This record gives sequence, C-alpha cells and structure tokens, in this order.
Amino acid sequence: MATVRLDYVAPWWTYWLHNFPHLNYVFEPVDNTFKPEEASYQQSLMLLAGAGAVGLSLSLLVLAVYLTLLCCWRRDIDEDTKRPNNCCVTWCAIITGLIICSAVGVGFYGNSETNDGVYQLTYSLYNANHTLGGINNLVGGSVGNVESGLKQHLERLDEIFATRSDYLQSLRFMRLMINNVIRELTALPDINKANVDLSAIADQTAFIEYYRWLAFLLLLIMDLVICLAMCLGMAKQSRWLLIMIMVFVALSLILSWASFGVGAATAVGTSDFCVSPDKFIVNQTNNFISADVAHYYLFCSPNLPNPFQQSITICQRSLTTMQIQIQGLLQFSVPFFPTAERDLLGIQKVLNTTEFSVHQLTALLDCRGLHKDYLDALMGVCYDGVEGLLYLSLFSLLAGCALSAMLCAVFKVWTLMASRDKEYDDIDEEDPFNPQARRMSYNPRGSNIHSFCSYTSSLGSQATLHPPPQAASNVTPAPEYMNQNMLFGGSPRYENVPLIGRGSPPPSYSPSMRTTYLSMTEAQIRHFGTDFQV
Repeated sequence: MATVRLDYVAPWWTYWLHNFPHLNYVFEPVDNTFKPEEASYQQSLMLLAGAGAVGLSLSLLVLAVYLTLLCCWRRDIDEDTKRPNNCCVTWCAIITGLIICSAVGVGFYGNSETNDGVYQLTYSLYNANHTLGGINNLVGGSVGNVESGLKQHLERLDEIFATRSDYLQSLRFMRLMINNVIRELTALPDINKANVDLSAIADQTAFIEYYRWLAFLLLLIMDLVICLAMCLGMAKQSRWLLIMIMVFVALSLILSWASFGVGAATAVGTSDFCVSPDKFIVNQTNNFISADVAHYYLFCSPNLPNPFQQSITICQRSLTTMQIQIQGLLQFSVPFFPTAERDLLGIQKVLNTTEFSVHQLTALLDCRGLHKDYLDALMGVCYDGVEGLLYLSLFSLLAGCALSAMLCAVFKVWTLMASRDKEYDDIDEEDPFNPQARRMSYNPRGSNIHSFCSYTSSLGSQATLHPPPQAASNVTPAPEYMNQNMLFGGSPRYENVPLIGRGSPPPSYSPSMRTTYLSMTEAQIRHFGTDFQV
C-alpha cells in the first residue's frame, strides 16, 4: 500500500499504468512493485516491450493479406475504362497523411514534455548532489582543522604552561572537548556514497535523454518528409520516388512500433516507481544511510525528530566551552606567559572557523533543502515525464497504423502505374490511327498541300464538287488512311475533329463521303496543280 503524502500525490495515470497486468514469460502474474533488480519484474517489462513487436507483426500481416488480395483481384482494364478510378487511393493517402501529421503534432508535444520532466529530474539531482557535496566538505574540513590545528597549538601550550597545573588542567579539558567534536562529526552519516551515486545517475540520465530526444525528433521529421514525398510522388507519378517512399515508410514503420514498445514498458516501469517511491529509495540507501535519516529527508515532517540534532548540539556546546576556556587563558595567562598568546589566538581562530562551519552544516543538514529537490524530481518524472511517454506512445501507435495504410496506398499506386504502362505497351505500332504510326508514314512531298478547310473555303461548298474522270486501270489507288492524312495536311490534331457536314469522328467513313472528299474536277486540279495527285 502506497504511503499517503500531503505534498506529493501520484497522478491518476500512474495508478492506471501501475495496475496494468504484469506477466512473466509464462504469462503468470508478477508483483507490480518496482523492483528492477528482480528477474521476474524485468521479464514483465520486457513482455510489455514486446507489444511493439506484436504491432509490427500485425502490420506486416495486414500488408501481406492486402498484397495477396491485390494480386488475386487484379484483372485487365475494361475497354470502356481507359483510365482507372484512383479516387479511393487518393482519399486513402490524404487521410493517412492527415493522421500522420496529427500524430507528429502529438509526438512533438510528448517529446517536449518528456524532455522537460527529465531535465527537472537531472536539475534536482545536481542540486541535491551539490548539497551533499557541501555537507561532505564541511564535515571533512572541520574534522581536519580540529585534529591538525588545535592539537599542534595545544602541544606547544603544554610546554609553555609546564609550571602551572591549573592551566594544564584547562588544556586537558579542551582536549576532551576536541575529542567530543571529532567524535560527533565523524558519527554523522557518511553520505559521500550518496553524493557519488546522484552525480553518476544525473550524468547518465542526461546522456540518455539527449539521444532519446534527438532520435524522436528525427523520427518526427522523417514522418513529415514522408507525407510530403507521398504527395509529390502521387502527383508526379514517379517510380523512383515511390520506391524511396516505400523504403522510408517501412523503416519508419519499424521504428514507430519499436518506440511504442519501449515507451509503453518505460511508462509502466516509471509508474510503478511513482506510486511508491519512498519504499524503493529507502531500500536502495540502507547500505550507507540509516532508515531514520532516509525518512527524515523523504518526508520532512515536523513530527519526525532530526537525527543530527544531538550531534550538532554537542559540537556547538563543545566549541562554546573551548571559546570560554581560551578567553580565560588569554586574560590571565598572557601577562605571565607572553609567548602563549600566539598559540592561544591561533586556537581561537580555529574555533571560530569550526563554529562557522558547524552553523553552515546545520543549515545544509536541514531536511527542507533536500526534500524540495526530492519533490521536484518526483514532479518532473511522474507528471511531465510519464505524461510525455504516454503521448509518445500514442504517436507511435497512430503512426504505425497510418504508415501501414500508407504503404498499402503506395502499393496500389504502383499497380495503377503498371496497368497504365501495360495499356500503352499494348498499342499496335502498325495501327494507322496510332499517332506515332502516322508520324512515321508522313510523306514529306505533301508538306506543301493545302488544307482541306482552305480548299473548301475558296471554292465553295462540297456540293459543287464533281467526280474526276476515270483514271487508268493500272494505277493502284492510294490507301484510304493516306488520302485522309494528305487531305488533313498530315496533322494528327485533326483526327478528333468531326468531318464537315457529318457529326461522327473518324474512322467512320462512308462510301459517299470518300467519293465526295477524294474527288476533284479538272478546274480544281488546274488550281492546285499536282499537289493532291498521288
């Protein structure tokens, strides 16, 4: 059962993630208490991370089924449908692009929130590390000054006051006070180990967070570039661009599902810690800090006694007593032993420095400073950090599903392009109505032929034309499409223009039309010369 805190309350999403089923490799329930050193708990988190592999497998299965159905249902395009309807593919690409853009927005927010939470954690750890380092320096400096400085002065005073037993009794009493100060300062918990651990944790956390933030930023930018390239590839109908899109979509799909699994496992593990952080920290620090000291800093309650109060009080009283003794010796012994003044003033200076250090140590050992850093770290991890991980998991889930649909749309576009190319390849090059064939059969000798439209406009309507005289029987008439090509100046643009006086387009030629439009009188021949003769 988690301890109820007035200054820290775990958010509801951490409880929701904490209650998520924890299972080992054989799908047996595992205690959801945060114990990262236990193998069963590690297995439960790794099984949660396997959700990304499950999502990737489902995406690949959907793609395989879609490609199978696409190959099975593919059939030749009907003669009446010259261009397939790709509206469904276009709308699918648009919808998936919008989903990916929305997911990228969610990802940017989640990445920023996670980074803010981790930054607050590392900032609090560095502050706590600075406080613990100051405590260690003050304790070490005070003990060193008392041991080295005071003892040297006391040894010289023993020689000076050798003839005065009352002064020697004062010096022995001062030695007793010095031993009390050294004993109480040494009895303080050795928090140098905690100082080293916090520094290492902060450095490692900042290093990992930087590359995590950078990796997600690159993934978000890559998804945006994929959306833009998808629009450009569909507009340009470029094969190499579609190939690049498929490669990057597949890569982004794998990274999205991998980030989903890692983010889900990290969010659940962090939530297990956030629900009951005090118990875990007490267990981790019991090797070098007692339980009462850990509770003093973790809860910082007025009802909890200060575990350092007795030691600090003894040190302050001992230093005050030594100050009184030094003042008395300076007042009564210096007139008789003037050489003792230098050592007595040196002892007084060391006592003043030590007393100042003890006052600083009292302020640093107070629970309010370290407890504030502890709460700031919890707020950063359990509020911003876990919330950001949830948004990043949502981004990965949306991106994974949308990228799978986009990959299906790209495959569909690829098949449509292949069908179009096949349709163009099936055109017969010898077809007289193929524009390419007409261009190849174009006769340069007829480049000066007048167009049929100018001919009819200059000589009147087509009704005034009369059939020409019979030609020699041994002259083979020109092919019908060549005559039509010559009459229209060899320009393929007239192929879809309706014939004059008739509403049907070529090649619907009737015998009467052929006779009418291929007939010329002698006057017409004299007018145009031999341009229309074949």
